[in-house]
Amino acid sequence: MADRICPQCGAPIDPTATECKFCGEKLAVQQAAQQVQPQQVYVQQPQPQVVIQQAAPQQVYVSGINPAWPVKSKMAAGLLAIFLGGLGVHKFYLGKIGAGIVYLCFCWTWIPAVVGLIEGILYLCSSDENFQLKNHVRIG
Repeated sequence: MADRICPQCGAPIDPTATECKFCGEKLAVQQAAQQVQPQQVYVQQPQPQVVIQQAAPQQVYVSGINPAWPVKSKMAAGLLAIFLGGLGVHKFYLGKIGAGIVYLCFCWTWIPAVVGLIEGILYLCSSDENFQLKNHVRIG
């Protein structure tokens, strides 16, 4: 008994079958008196799947303030800058470690103390939104 070939998937199927048991393709029923012509079977190699991942769209915030930024107090940053600005404590508090280290290295010159005093006054006088955007923090 000669087997037929499914035209959809190329799998061998029974001559009396009405649909392919592998892919479910409906088949035209051939008469038993007809002889089935042998056909060449082409085995299709599976194509590699290429998955292109798109980067997640960046969220745009209306105010520009990212909710993932840490919560810091503007008052605490201002007072730390005024009283301990020479040691760079306000920079460490705001998460600017590199600037804090520079302030700490030059604290013996009193220049960071003067700059810290000015920054403390600017922190306390700036608007909440400006403080948050400039320092990448949220006010809690």
